Amino acid sequence: MKRIPVAGPSITAREIDYVTQAVTSAWYGDAGMFHGRFEAAFASHCGRRHAISLPSCTSALHLALMALDIGPGDEVIVPDATWIASVAPVRYVGATPVFADIDRDSWCLSPEAFEAAITPRTKAAIVVDLYGSMPDWDRLNAVAAANGVALIEDAAEAIGSRWRDRPAGAFGVMSAFSFHGSKTLTTGEGGMLVLDDETLLERVQRLRDHGRAPGDTMFFNEEVGWKYKMSSMQAALGLAQLERVDELVDGKRRIFSWYREALSDWNGGRLNPDVDGLYNSYWMSTVVLDREIGMTKEKLIPLMRQEGIDVRPFFYPLSQLPAFRDTPEAAIARDRNTVAATVTPYGINLPSALSLTKDDIERVASALKKLTL
Repeated sequence: MKRIPVAGPSITAREIDYVTQAVTSAWYGDAGMFHGRFEAAFASHCGRRHAISLPSCTSALHLALMALDIGPGDEVIVPDATWIASVAPVRYVGATPVFADIDRDSWCLSPEAFEAAITPRTKAAIVVDLYGSMPDWDRLNAVAAANGVALIEDAAEAIGSRWRDRPAGAFGVMSAFSFHGSKTLTTGEGGMLVLDDETLLERVQRLRDHGRAPGDTMFFNEEVGWKYKMSSMQAALGLAQLERVDELVDGKRRIFSWYREALSDWNGGRLNPDVDGLYNSYWMSTVVLDREIGMTKEKLIPLMRQEGIDVRPFFYPLSQLPAFRDTPEAAIARDRNTVAATVTPYGINLPSALSLTKDDIERVASALKKLTL
């Protein structure tokens, strides 16, 4: 029986050609030949002035927080339902993460919960575009502006998504992307930080290169920084993928449309958000089961895997993870974040690899129906 993967990229001759060029030519004086092209094209895609290629989205968020001088004594609001990489950098800089509830319709940060979580110590919020969905950015921006809170967009999962015709990556003071091997656009591992502010740009460039000023050729370190750089081969792969980004996003949306068609007669749950103003790129086609059928993700996932179908759990609430659950902030979150607590136990990411066929999707849908009767 063919095993159906949960994620996987689309690689063509273009990617192979660009990476081969990088391996053979992108050294010494030409080491940045693909970085500049990739960064310029990516900034343009997001409607931003600048883009900085990095080894991961996690490093992008880390640099964003440091550039904003966030540290001990500061609070950073994050949605309770997201991957740990969205919040780990808050701990890296010594700040306190505050877990706010998600919206039931979008699965992203609730504007009401965001506003309720703000205190005099709140310096920023990391706003996650979950699984390709996006929050109500209009309302979040209004709340942030009224309270002097900086917004950082975690668009790791949302390349190709749009909110009221503005692309993911266009929101907040800075936006971070992931190019992990599971993502719609991949460099194997990698990330990007996009922004407009020149002062923040200079700060990020210095911090990501061991504290060297941008353009330094004397190896003169003005402070201790980090080594957060992308390789030439990754940049080449990313540029080739970006030149095909519309095709890649169309592939994700086509997969979702096949699920919607195959599950049109199924009443056991609901698929990804389709809210007003959102153009969803559907990085991961996802289903949240109805509680009434008595099936949680912990029960369903091993059964699907027995059918030869790889699936993933909807992210656990951060406030329930061992990494955070003993903190006072997590205890508060578990009491008040009712949507995260009632949605996440019943969610699974369905196979969404770009190589999947309509027959594959129909097989997944048939197994899901059979197992949730």
